[in-house]
Amino acid sequence: MRQTGKLDYLELAATGGSLDSIKAFYAAAFGWSFTDYGPTYAAFDEGLEGGFQAERDEAPAAPLPVLFSENLEETLAGVQAAGGVVLLPIFAFPGGRRFHFADPAGNELAVWGE
Repeated sequence: MRQTGKLDYLELAATGGSLDSIKAFYAAAFGWSFTDYGPTYAAFDEGLEGGFQAERDEAPAAPLPVLFSENLEETLAGVQAAGGVVLLPIFAFPGGRRFHFADPAGNELAVWGE
């Protein structure tokens, strides 16, 4: 349910690689699917709606999106198998554990688990 002031959409740059390579990475690592809106934009709806912008002049400065995983080690292996680069290996923080990785476009993301 959408509410004023609540996180509703996440847009990431896809200027460091091809849009097809970004879509292939997220499909392989997390099972995501996409809706294409022209040659430079692909949207997703995977728990949080968002999209990747490949047009350099329109790409946002990317925040650190954080994904959830019930099995952090399994997810880490999937990220690496799909071509992701681990930036910070699994570490503990108050409330759980997480790791950071870079996707093929150079976006930094994190995955956390309890």
